[in-house]
Amino acid sequence: MFKKILIANRGEIACRVAATCKRLGIGSVAVFSDADADAKHVALCDEAVHIGGSAAADSYLRLERIVEAARATGAQAIHPGYGFLSENEAFAQACTAHGIEFIGPPVAAIAAMGSKAAAKALMQRAAVPLVPGYHGDDQSADLLQREADAIGYPVLLKASAGGGGKGMRVVEQSADFAAALASCKREAASSFGNDRVLIEKYLLRPRHVEVQVFADKAGNTVYLFDRDCSVQRRHQKVLEEAPAPGLSDAVRRQMGEAAVAAARAVNYVGAGTVEFIMTPEGQFYFMEMNTRLQVEHPVTEMVTGLDLVEWQLRVAAGEALPLLQHQLSVTGHAIEARIYAENPARGFLPSTGTLRHLRLPAAVEFKVGEGGRAAVRIDSGVRCGDTITPFYDPMIAKLIVHGADRAAALARLSSALGEFEIVGPSTNVEFLQRIAGSVPFMAADLDTGLIERNHEALFAPATASTRDALALACAAQLAREEADNTDRSPWSTLHHWRLNAGYRQVLSWRTAGHEAAPGADQATLTEVVFERDGGRDTLELDGTRHEFSWRRGSGADEFSVTVDQTRVAGRVFIDGEHFHVFCRGKALGFERETPLAHAAEEHGTGRLTAPMPGRVIAVLVAPGTKVDKGTPLLVMEAMKMEHTIEAPAAGVVAEILFAVGDQVSDGAQLLIMEAEG
Repeated sequence: MFKKILIANRGEIACRVAATCKRLGIGSVAVFSDADADAKHVALCDEAVHIGGSAAADSYLRLERIVEAARATGAQAIHPGYGFLSENEAFAQACTAHGIEFIGPPVAAIAAMGSKAAAKALMQRAAVPLVPGYHGDDQSADLLQREADAIGYPVLLKASAGGGGKGMRVVEQSADFAAALASCKREAASSFGNDRVLIEKYLLRPRHVEVQVFADKAGNTVYLFDRDCSVQRRHQKVLEEAPAPGLSDAVRRQMGEAAVAAARAVNYVGAGTVEFIMTPEGQFYFMEMNTRLQVEHPVTEMVTGLDLVEWQLRVAAGEALPLLQHQLSVTGHAIEARIYAENPARGFLPSTGTLRHLRLPAAVEFKVGEGGRAAVRIDSGVRCGDTITPFYDPMIAKLIVHGADRAAALARLSSALGEFEIVGPSTNVEFLQRIAGSVPFMAADLDTGLIERNHEALFAPATASTRDALALACAAQLAREEADNTDRSPWSTLHHWRLNAGYRQVLSWRTAGHEAAPGADQATLTEVVFERDGGRDTLELDGTRHEFSWRRGSGADEFSVTVDQTRVAGRVFIDGEHFHVFCRGKALGFERETPLAHAAEEHGTGRLTAPMPGRVIAVLVAPGTKVDKGTPLLVMEAMKMEHTIEAPAAGVVAEILFAVGDQVSDGAQLLIMEAEG
């Protein structure tokens, strides 16, 4: 076994690999960029090496810097994690050339599966079922248009060297093909340095089912069963589970054996994932093979009781697979939810900012007889006070739950999602709660269009009552006022007692939602009247007076309030005049309006601002251009995703404030428009 390895990654996967190294007594070396100097993965490893600037291209994608760091620290092997250089043929080759073990498949296997087109050609020769499509070398726009027309719409454009949903477009009709192709090629070139694409027939209501495979250097290959990854946004996975619900034993075995055959066809070694697309009738087709560990590998660990990172290390060190196929089995059901800093109501735009408050669900151990696995597991690469930057994937954590069956796992998922407390960037926690509680997901009616098909229900305005949350916010404010009385003078006291008189205070609150759609006005002003008269406290909410009492909990931010006969406990994080209330599995935000508060600035309708930090990659209009509402004006790229800025109304482009290649900050004005005429 290795004595020291370097982890060529960051975030939660670097922390995940470091944890296994620590358990096995293996030394670990972290690498970090300028932005990650104080990151969690740096603190968890035994050593750390700075490798460059904040942008991935200046650090985590600089293979020569990483190889040199391994040599300088005496690391015997490099674990690439996922993303970045994990499927980079040149990186694996460089490791081998310098006598460093690459903890992944052979270079030839990466090359064979690194190109989606080449991989499909290989599978075709191996008689693996393929979706009808075009995977050829001729990449001329005219030919690709003809091939798409011949296949029949809708078709799916995919970056040949892609992954993670980058460089993918669904084209519904021939007239839209040229524009979609150009956009797909731009994103593919930006993300992977290769703009080659392939075309597939876009299947209606398909499922995304994948199989975890493992192989050692002696030629032993096994499959560690299947996972369903159908719940996706922007072609990127949101919820994954194992085993895939509703598959017959025969189909599971056929898929597993097909995945093993695919791995053997390229003399595979290590961890890999063979991904299939499945029709509602149960027919499955090869989609691609990921030659690395997957983000969703924890659900397989939960149902098999295995540490897949440990398997990777043992195989890379030349050991045989710890178990063979007949020794592998599945216990229970596991689900993973990806907690992202993003705004679902704004097209899942990534969100940046400092995590001013972060409280994650506690891990819960199984009771005796449930296999000894954790029932609730958190994999995270951030801590409170860390910043989600625009340089990398905006993942905050992965929540993984296990239960005796799918219903038990779902119950744990819903409960654990309600325990997240995050203040800072917008997050998808509430959105995940809605999916987990939706009828189709609970019934395992899964396909890759689940979110779009249930858009109205999943994106409906929040209807939860704010009464309890407002009462908790009031309690927190009253407690703050009492704590502010430092001299204890009866004339300056703020603890609401008055001689021979009652006390009355109006607390004005404005809702502060994080998931507002563009242009939506979710901020509602609510006045709550607190009165104390002869030791009797009341709150007036929505014109109705209620008996009211409150007390602190064991923690500084914990409160318990009683409104009439109903008691509710919660936590309140105060950030200036912003009160973030967490109770009954929900998170609500309020901003306290004070007499000196300034009115919110009103922006003119002619201003168009950046929805997030990023880079301008295309300007589609010129000053003086007359445009209609919805006309594409400018394209930004952020976190390797494209975002098109459209005209909010008909008018004339008066001025363009940025050029192609310019970096812009969140909220920066991009263009100025004027009304026509």
